[in-house]
Amino acid sequence: MTTPPGQPSVANWRSYADLLGENRDYRTFWLAGVVSQFGNWFNYIAIFVLLDHLTGSGQAMGWFLIAKFLPSAVLGPAAGVVADRLPRKAIMIFCDVARVFVVLAFLAIDDARFVPLVYALALAQESLWTFADPARRSSVPNLVAKRHLNLANALSGATWSVLLAFGAALGGLVTAAFGWRTAIVIDALTFAASAAMLARIPLPHRRERSTVSRKTWREISGIADIQAGYSYMRDNREVAALLLVKSGWALSGGILVMLAVFGEQIFPLSRQGGGSGLFYSFRGLGAAVGPILAWRLLGESRPAMYRGIALSFFVSAGAYLLFSRAPSLWFALPMVLLGHIGGSIQWVFSTTLLQDAVPDFIRGRVFAAEMAMVTLMLSLSTWLTGLAMEMGTAPRTVTAVLALLFLVPGLSWAILGRRLLAAATEARREEHPR
Repeated sequence: MTTPPGQPSVANWRSYADLLGENRDYRTFWLAGVVSQFGNWFNYIAIFVLLDHLTGSGQAMGWFLIAKFLPSAVLGPAAGVVADRLPRKAIMIFCDVARVFVVLAFLAIDDARFVPLVYALALAQESLWTFADPARRSSVPNLVAKRHLNLANALSGATWSVLLAFGAALGGLVTAAFGWRTAIVIDALTFAASAAMLARIPLPHRRERSTVSRKTWREISGIADIQAGYSYMRDNREVAALLLVKSGWALSGGILVMLAVFGEQIFPLSRQGGGSGLFYSFRGLGAAVGPILAWRLLGESRPAMYRGIALSFFVSAGAYLLFSRAPSLWFALPMVLLGHIGGSIQWVFSTTLLQDAVPDFIRGRVFAAEMAMVTLMLSLSTWLTGLAMEMGTAPRTVTAVLALLFLVPGLSWAILGRRLLAAATEARREEHPR
């Protein structure tokens, strides 16, 4: 394994302890994310159980996930401008506090007539997340040194994954033992705790200075900022390609619906979220080890991450093809783990490469555009998955088709990534001839 000079190795567990021990501000920032993400998985399992109880429909779960995905596609451009214009710390705190009240409103739902309210509240909750996420991801390079970016993103990805694993499992247990309303209250409390932690961080934020003293309506409204962001992405081939990585995985995003369907209907441990919680837990465990395993086996250089992204799609395709034919829960679980080893590799690697390549003043717009594309694709995939289920297509058939779709971005990135690396190598030779 090769690690760039001066960069801590992500394969060395001591590196993570040093980062958290020496950088107090990043440690607090990381802990705030730990708390809020932990509550998120309580929310997911609770709503899956609620919808299954009220409707018994796989399509209802699909509509819930669409409501969770859609705001980023619609509000993403505006969220990126906000993240680049306003203090990112204030954005994150406001969104956390607002989500406390939105989440608590789920407690009012006790009848199938109010199922549309579930979707409305999911839209509101995810709209707030849409503004918080680019602010959060754009803040990481302001809190850690450039040589620690790989480390910080590996830690972030592993944390998200471990919290998914244990949060989903514990959410399923709490929901089974105390009911879905208890899980909702816990979720609300985690957002309040996260806001309190973020308030303690002196988070720097740098803006691009304008050379124009009088601003036009296009500049004041943010339209000029949006156009500048898209111009930057259009003119930078590597950034444009990296922006499509997560959207490629989202092409098969209906897999997330199928985890809930398999957990509640095909391999149910109970009718109270046990199966869904277990599948989502193994999803998290796979995502936790994926990037670290890939960095260890392939290396931590830029070319190694490009190779890892291409490989990740083929891993997910093979794993979910086997999952679609699983004869038992105990065969299906390791396939979910393997599938999300692949999924997390492309997510963390593309995020790291983008954070390294994009300057701070425009980073919020880039990440918001990326998330808009991801959630638009997730929404489409989820809707089509729910529609297929409603039309009577067997869950195993739907899952097999989604697994095969992973091959499309995998083959595309294998070709495109090689070309981008060759172009970058040639450009470096021209800049630094021997």
